[in-house]
Amino acid sequence: MNPTQANRSTPDVEKLARRRAGAKMGWYIHAFVYALVNLGLVALSASRGHSWAVYPLMGWGLGLLIHGAVIWFVAPGGNFYDRLVERERRALRSGERG
Repeated sequence: MNPTQANRSTPDVEKLARRRAGAKMGWYIHAFVYALVNLGLVALSASRGHSWAVYPLMGWGLGLLIHGAVIWFVAPGGNFYDRLVERERRALRSGERG
């Protein structure tokens, strides 16, 4: 258990766990809809002899990538967030500025 988790009460941990699980479930739904819709768009563009489906694939794919980065790396309780909080905690305890 890391120091950030040690300071949380059980109801706080439960609330954070539910929020994180909901956020991750939202990303999985987003990814499923992305795959389903873009599969249809690729089939439609291929049947017409064009390759325009690459544009929604790239645009929406970038959105999905950003969504995933926020969920797994930046959101409170994520590993990256916890490391930043711990780094700031150490800096404040040692009197550093920055």
